[in-house]
Amino acid sequence: MWQGSRDQRPKRPFAREVHAATEKKASEAVKHYLLFYELGEDYLARRVEFRNKHLGMAWKASECGELLLGGALTNPMDTALLLFKGDSPEVAEKFARADPYVTNGIVKRWTVREWTTVAGADAATPVKPCL
Repeated sequence: MWQGSRDQRPKRPFAREVHAATEKKASEAVKHYLLFYELGEDYLARRVEFRNKHLGMAWKASECGELLLGGALTNPMDTALLLFKGDSPEVAEKFARADPYVTNGIVKRWTVREWTTVAGADAATPVKPCL
């Protein structure tokens, strides 16, 4: 039991303060970003010329931990997706701006979207079910 005056008691954080601190840490955590490529109609014919440089960039980004997965969707092959992790979308945006597929017009459009991952071993914001 505490011996002393009420004003001298050690301060304990209120639930709101603990929750706010947890939310702040979660917002500063590493996030996932999906880079969507809308591929041009001549993608398959033209990619050969730029593929080595593109793949070199992709593997370099993977080796430094920024790119987790990347590849084209098939049937039809009109979209490619690259999954990045970082503290902002800039990691994916920087990749797209320098990618020879983009700079040479093989990719018609690209967009980056934050992906809130909640399940799986590598989820950025894991949420477990309440049992």
